[in-house]
Amino acid sequence: MTFSETHPPAGRDTLQIRDERPGDIPDIGRIITEAMRFLPQASGTEAAIVARLRAADALMLSLVAEAEGVPVGHLAVSAARIGGQDGWGLIGPLAVTPERHRQGIGSALMAEALRRLRPICRGAALVGNPAYYRRFGFRAWPGLTVAGCPPEVVLALPFGGAAPEGELIHHPAFGLHQPG
Repeated sequence: MTFSETHPPAGRDTLQIRDERPGDIPDIGRIITEAMRFLPQASGTEAAIVARLRAADALMLSLVAEAEGVPVGHLAVSAARIGGQDGWGLIGPLAVTPERHRQGIGSALMAEALRRLRPICRGAALVGNPAYYRRFGFRAWPGLTVAGCPPEVVLALPFGGAAPEGELIHHPAFGLHQPG
């Protein structure tokens, strides 16, 4: 299933959100690397994390934003656990080529990811900038943690049920050395 802006604002090209295809892999790595080098919290390993998730068949979603046939954004989702609860979708990284920032591409990727995750997950979680992710409904929760991360950047969006509490456990591809 794809999302397309059929009537983009004047001066903007058509944006399509679709699943990753094998031919997208080099572009995805480039997009992630270019986008992350501007973020102070980036480790420089984000493209390699996505490659390890792909190799482990651990990507629940790998969405590509395409404008005029060219990949310009990517969003990865992998399975996660919060405390003792399985069934969470961990969003990240979300990346848009720097020259395409502030054009709604990241928002379109996030909207499509959340639409697809709602029927299959307890909720979505991520580590990121609260000022950006708040617009999608994410927030910090008391007791939601990732070792070594400030609690205000560990965010979740439950799709119903109890508030998330406990450590947000990432796939081993992230290299965080968390409990299994």
